[in-house]
Amino acid sequence: MKHRRAANGGIAFLFDLDGTLIDSVYQHVLAWQAALEEAGIDLSVWRIHRRMGMSGGLFMHALVREMGRPITPQVATQLVRSHKQAYLRQAKQVRPLPGARELLAALTQAKVPWAIATSGRLETAQSALDTLGVGKGATIITRDLVPRAKPDPDLFLAAAARLRVPITNAVVVGDSVWDLLAARRCRALGVGLLSGGYGQDELERAGAYRVYQDPADLLRHLDEVGVRSQN
Repeated sequence: MKHRRAANGGIAFLFDLDGTLIDSVYQHVLAWQAALEEAGIDLSVWRIHRRMGMSGGLFMHALVREMGRPITPQVATQLVRSHKQAYLRQAKQVRPLPGARELLAALTQAKVPWAIATSGRLETAQSALDTLGVGKGATIITRDLVPRAKPDPDLFLAAAARLRVPITNAVVVGDSVWDLLAARRCRALGVGLLSGGYGQDELERAGAYRVYQDPADLLRHLDEVGVRSQN
């Protein structure tokens, strides 16, 4: 596959969705808590939050470790189904994070390619994408399209391939340590946002080159990650 040369030195941005562009992390946490309670599993909210952003399979492995007993495939399937239902009931509460729409618009205006790569499946991500106002022409990679989710790099590799840019030219923007570990594994530049609830030190230890408050803060500092003003 031939890579295309984009403006601004060929740089491209690959965004996580929940907690990075959309203020939805805590809705997902509460949805998981409801699903677990329905299955008779008691797990503290803070423990669930620490797993946000990783693949569902790894979430289940972590859950087994917390519980000290195995989860049957039937229970795992039911947990995923119950989480989806509980999250969709809260979907109308979800809003774009400050500056998210403006950030994407600024990159488009600067002719910088961007994509969204989320560990969520399309059935739960679609409402968030609609809220964000992402058009049909945008490059969206969901969990349905790759073998493994974060912290494996498959989502970001697929997004870069779809944009036809080298992954080493990509800036991965995420709010969790799992995003940044995935970025490090595929040799992309990682940028962290605090809008998902992880601390700056955690994000930096996971590989973040820079850490910003939210998309609006990143927009104000795009020059620090290699985007030149078009003015």
